[in-house]
Amino acid sequence: MAQVRRTPLAEQAADLLLERIRGGEWALGAKLPGESTLGPQLGVGRSTVREAIRRLAGQGVLATRQGAGVFVASLDVLEDWRTSLSTADITSVLEARIAIEVEAAALAAVRRSPAELRAIRRAAAERAAQRSELEAHVDADLAFHRSIVAAAHNPLLLDLFDSFTPRSRQAMIDLLRRRAEFGSDTDHAAHRAILEAVAERDGAAASAHARQHLITLLPEG
Repeated sequence: MAQVRRTPLAEQAADLLLERIRGGEWALGAKLPGESTLGPQLGVGRSTVREAIRRLAGQGVLATRQGAGVFVASLDVLEDWRTSLSTADITSVLEARIAIEVEAAALAAVRRSPAELRAIRRAAAERAAQRSELEAHVDADLAFHRSIVAAAHNPLLLDLFDSFTPRSRQAMIDLLRRRAEFGSDTDHAAHRAILEAVAERDGAAASAHARQHLITLLPEG
């Protein structure tokens, strides 16, 4: 069995998994072995296996179904999707985020568990604390929004969000750097409003607040 020999480990592990899928080891729709099985086969730890799976999910090869496992969704990488992501402009990225996160906020308000609400609150507190360094702020912001998408209990929405994350991160850094401000009290209040709507299980309000927040980020014109 081939093993990972050089960094980055997650990318190498993803490439090896993809080779095995292309080679017919798992058919379309088949369930992959668990992390504890795949890790030794690839020569990496469980966290690296998770990252490799996340990468392949973002490329449309794998799909994670909560409580069921990881399944083969495609027998090859959706190259056009990856190319579209890498070249998308800020407006396209934000419009895609609106499509994903507005619905996710509504679902999270209905489906979130007490533990997930605590995780959202922790992410909100971390985001509020990151007001001095731009990249740390963007990372905390994306972590907050991801916690809400995760609480929606829709693995496809979460896979889409994760596939967008690298491009979203760079787009937000570029946008906020041009605006020369971030982490204002108004911005914090907008995120607090999303959080409280989710906490109160008000799907309509959560959706509306998420939409309004993201719309304010769209470049004019």
